[in-house]
Amino acid sequence: MAGDPLLPGDWHEDPWDEVSVVSEGATEELVPGFDSLRRPVRMIVSIVIATILLIGSAGWWVVHQLNPAGEPGASVNFTVNDGDTLSSVSGRLADQNIIKSSSIFRWYASTRGGIDLVPGYYTLRAGDNAGAIIKALSTPPAQTFVSVTFPEGMTVTQMADRLSSKLTFMSASDFTTAATDGSVRSELQPKDINSLEGLLFPDTYQVSGDGSESRVVSTMVTMMQRVARQVDLAAGAKLRGYSPYQILIIASLIEREAKVSGDRSKIAQVIYNRLAAKMPLEIDAAVKYGQDPAMTWTEMKATDTPYNTYINKGLPPTPIANPGKASIQAALAPAGAPPKSDEACVGLEAGVKCQYLFYVLATAEGGHAFSTTYEQHLAKVAIAKAAGLLP
Repeated sequence: MAGDPLLPGDWHEDPWDEVSVVSEGATEELVPGFDSLRRPVRMIVSIVIATILLIGSAGWWVVHQLNPAGEPGASVNFTVNDGDTLSSVSGRLADQNIIKSSSIFRWYASTRGGIDLVPGYYTLRAGDNAGAIIKALSTPPAQTFVSVTFPEGMTVTQMADRLSSKLTFMSASDFTTAATDGSVRSELQPKDINSLEGLLFPDTYQVSGDGSESRVVSTMVTMMQRVARQVDLAAGAKLRGYSPYQILIIASLIEREAKVSGDRSKIAQVIYNRLAAKMPLEIDAAVKYGQDPAMTWTEMKATDTPYNTYINKGLPPTPIANPGKASIQAALAPAGAPPKSDEACVGLEAGVKCQYLFYVLATAEGGHAFSTTYEQHLAKVAIAKAAGLLP
């Protein structure tokens, strides 16, 4: 009865008193059929674990497809065409090794609402993460830009090559055609000349993904016209007795000949002095314009072209390059007569007017030495050859 104390003779052994060790047989007796259940349970547990590992491995693989290891590669141009779908675009992305898996990319893009594809040109990076690629493809080409720099002194051909090397969807031949067939014109251009050589302002331009070669040419023409107004090219040309186009021809000669800024106005003065004296300009850069670069200098110099300023007097028929603002300003403001202390005035015979008529390379940095007489010039040529500056 509850509450009655146990007497010594009342205690007896109970099989549940020893609980520290339970025999396998005891469990079998207590839970009939347990052994028959263990094998299926183990199998289920194994399947569950394998499934978890498989899902984890698959998840890791998917993540790796969408976000490859390492840094993205160099920028490449990718074209979205009219009628393109997410399927066709993802297939080409995979073919061009921009993404790893087209199917995983399509699935991922669809989970983010898809991509509103606009035909045009896009800049992508091979091996970039899927999110960055989707973002780039979701930005209309008109809102994407690539910087292209055209240094001073480049010719139309060189500009065409520079543009196509920076933007592979641009064609060098189409740029050259737009700049030479008369379809794009400049207000500074004579009516009988179609080439825009010398009329494309060298600068850094932002070219949009939906741009065209003709549009780039038009932009460069517009910029040159703006610079012409800034320096008052029309008034300056009239003051010197030349047309604005002729000033640009002179500026192009200066651009190709001057290597240091301090020489620009002096070379300009050489050109004006030689024109006034009816002397051939003898400007090497003009002779080389349009010539086969495989020709030797001796062969070029002996070839009678409109640009051979050793054979023909006066200015070349067109600019030989596209000049920058500094060279245009030098053409409008030449150095004038040198001071008596100038090297061109040293050692002159009495009665000889000191003026800039000759120049030759004089320093490793590209500076020139200027002379009044041919004898002075020959002496400076010898010095340049001795210094290894001339062949």
